[in-house]
Amino acid sequence: MSLNSRSQQQRYEAMLQLLRSSDTLWNASHALFERWDLSPSQFNVMNLLHNNSEGLSQSDLSRQLVVHRSNITGLVDRLEKRNLVKRTAVPGDRRLYNVALTPQGSTIMEEILPLYHESAVRLWEGVTDDRIQALLSDLESVIQQSQTIARELSESSATAQRKGK
Repeated sequence: MSLNSRSQQQRYEAMLQLLRSSDTLWNASHALFERWDLSPSQFNVMNLLHNNSEGLSQSDLSRQLVVHRSNITGLVDRLEKRNLVKRTAVPGDRRLYNVALTPQGSTIMEEILPLYHESAVRLWEGVTDDRIQALLSDLESVIQQSQTIARELSESSATAQRKGK
């Protein structure tokens, strides 16, 4: 695909703006969760568990949050120490644990979610539903393309390493 210089520059600027937006939202979420002494990552774990009352395995949490399993272990450890989640062994496989919110974790989520949803509504003030839907579609395309590029780069790197380069 050959793009003119202006088109290439616009795509580069869009990527940078998306990264800036992500960083800004991440930083703003710290302020939102600060009252409960939670990180955005800890909230994300609790939010997934809030939507899955039976709990999820750490592998499922890792897959849904797109983070390495070892990172999930640390997040769950910290939440468990605060009695916000509990781990139970999965019958038949001593290597697996199911993670679920505790009553205390559920109470905190009931406090956070109205503010979280209100913030999301405020964030998009002035943007039409049609524009939001178009943006969601565009972002899905960006995610898929990013995953393809990452896979290709990873395969290319692995090939180069096998060849000793």
